[in-house]
Amino acid sequence: MLSKNSSSNSDLWRLNRRRLLRIGGTGWLAGLSLPTLLQWQAEAATSIAPKAKSIIFILLEGGPSHIDMWDMKPEAPSEIRGPFNPISTVVPGTFISELLPRCAQVVDKFTILRSHSHNDNAHQTGRHWLLTGYPPNFADGQAKGVPFNELYPSIGSIVSRELGQQGHVPPYVELPNPLGPGGPGFYGPKYAPFTINNDPAQPDFEVRDLKTPAGIDSDRFARRQKLLSDMHTLGPGHESTGKAITFESYYEKAVALVTSKEAREAFDIQAESTQLRERYGYSSIGQSALLARRLVEAGCRFIGIEHGSWDTHTDNFSSHEKALCPPTDQAFSALITDLDERGMLDETLVVMMGEMGRTPKINADAGRDHWSQCQTVILAGGGIKRGAVIGASDSTASFPTTTPYGIQDLLRTFFYLLGVDADKVYHTPLGRPVPIVNGGKKIDEVLA
Repeated sequence: MLSKNSSSNSDLWRLNRRRLLRIGGTGWLAGLSLPTLLQWQAEAATSIAPKAKSIIFILLEGGPSHIDMWDMKPEAPSEIRGPFNPISTVVPGTFISELLPRCAQVVDKFTILRSHSHNDNAHQTGRHWLLTGYPPNFADGQAKGVPFNELYPSIGSIVSRELGQQGHVPPYVELPNPLGPGGPGFYGPKYAPFTINNDPAQPDFEVRDLKTPAGIDSDRFARRQKLLSDMHTLGPGHESTGKAITFESYYEKAVALVTSKEAREAFDIQAESTQLRERYGYSSIGQSALLARRLVEAGCRFIGIEHGSWDTHTDNFSSHEKALCPPTDQAFSALITDLDERGMLDETLVVMMGEMGRTPKINADAGRDHWSQCQTVILAGGGIKRGAVIGASDSTASFPTTTPYGIQDLLRTFFYLLGVDADKVYHTPLGRPVPIVNGGKKIDEVLA
């Protein structure tokens, strides 16, 4: 007789695919009826109780310096430690950089994971790996030339496919720019992101394509819809094929947005009070974070915020002190506090990280270079512990001294919190089976 799995983190017992295969190997399945097997499969598919409904993923593109922000080493030699000092936080015994004074006041609301590590030190390939969980099949700098159907789906597309749309906004939104390599991959355009490609911090910000063109009244718009709807049936067999299907999918998404009053209202950041907008900061990351909160309220499942220019090979310290950390510190602390005050943080997973960290040793140009072997990840809400520091690095922040957690571990943790079966398999157009996450284990240490 099978017994429930009494794991240390009290997970609900479920019969997953691996367990089925193990039992099948013993000949046990021979005595089970088909209805029983189907019942077990249904239980396995629904046994992951979601703790988060949405995820806000802040990608600090280029690679923030973990040793100057979250994992400081004040006792290290000067050529490693840099000029910044650690400061105390609201959590006794937890210290972060003086560059993050606002985060220091809300560190009791999030977890600092200091032992993330992987081995891709390039930007585009590193981002593809981070966003999809799979090493890319292209060289760094060549992602734009790779067809979508040859790429792996990104976390946003996976969330879009598994959780679906709720409300009137797209399930997967990127702002103010695309996160990078990835996207829907072989899932196809149905699960592509809605990318804003416009900075919410601009005074005249509006989301393009949410209005019908000037001079197009409702009747004319309806006739255009009918014409385009009929066009895909032209040709042999009167069936959509190839690019027609792709454009039809994009068109359906566009029409749904243009015709939805609720969607237009969700993207209207001007509706927020001046006081709250100032609290987030009139920076790109600040207003993007505020818009992300609005989209979560409207039902968006995955919001990716791209915040670039962290590739500080030169002038690392001035860049972090004057341009990079202040708006990020303000935006992240405001977002976490705002979500918490609205009762939304416990159901919204917030992640902030780069595709890599920076080298502990300072280079000749007062910069830090690429370093993926050790970096810090910030996690909040959606089933994550509050006020915790998980993992540790060595005396120079070069390598984890505790269990190193990789990209697959992170993704498996995210999907667990979202109630998505990370072992679920989809097939590429050529029939190759691809699990949502290939390997890894969820990071129990960060779970509340």
